Amino acid sequence: MVKKKFLTSEYSYTVVYEPVRGGGYQVVVPLLSGLVTYGRTFEEARDMARDAIQCYIEGLEKSKEKVPREHDLLQERMTVTL
Repeated sequence: MVKKKFLTSEYSYTVVYEPVRGGGYQVVVPLLSGLVTYGRTFEEARDMARDAIQCYIEGLEKSKEKVPREHDLLQERMTVTL
């Protein structure tokens, strides 16, 4: 019997949930260009985001592209009061 060894990686991303007029949530992952999804409830939006991120990363890996990681970025949260 031949055993296959599978390598796993863990990725963390900032996910932005924006309430949509009429209900539901639009979800954007800023670091993953073009990744936008939607869910009718917050829980569904979270599940859709997780699935979309996984598919996005698998696509990058298949095409031998670098998978972006948040720790590669210099980030700062800034609040501006006008």
